[in-house]
Amino acid sequence: MLHEYTVSASLRGHMLAVESAMRAYAVRFGEDPDRWGLAGLMHDFDYERFPNAEHSPTAEHPAEGVRILRQRGYPEDVLQAILGHATYSGVPRESAMAKALFAVDELTGLITATALVKPSRSVHEVEARSVLKKMKDKAFARGVSREDVVLGAQELGVELEAHIQFVIDAMRRDAAAIGLAGRTDAST
Repeated sequence: MLHEYTVSASLRGHMLAVESAMRAYAVRFGEDPDRWGLAGLMHDFDYERFPNAEHSPTAEHPAEGVRILRQRGYPEDVLQAILGHATYSGVPRESAMAKALFAVDELTGLITATALVKPSRSVHEVEARSVLKKMKDKAFARGVSREDVVLGAQELGVELEAHIQFVIDAMRRDAAAIGLAGRTDAST
């Protein structure tokens, strides 16, 4: 289903990065990593077909995707988390799963962008300090909401730098699948 709806390799990589972070947080919080991972993996599956430039709470992404997933029998807590990751949906983030999804979504994008400017293009060379430094540069990864990154850590109840490092570590474990294991020819 993911490949059916998502053609872009970079968007699939983003969803895999979010899945990795969600699985790691599920373990940390004593929750089901498969269920949390599912929310992370599928949270943007509909984005290419229903991009929602108008930020409608009831049409296009993520509302349309949730309708599709609901018809296919996905669990309601996963669907609520997916809806809540878009602030414009109006769906409150009440569960730990929903808070975690919101907290890691934009952050994985910032970490990915930071990795991609490294000569090796590897998440293994990224540290929380460098991500925090990049956050201050508004021209870097303009599409990433710094406010959402900060708010996500606050809602999750974790310190920002520790949160960033936790997500980096989760992404490192799945670096090859995410596409951030690095180049073997870092000199070119």
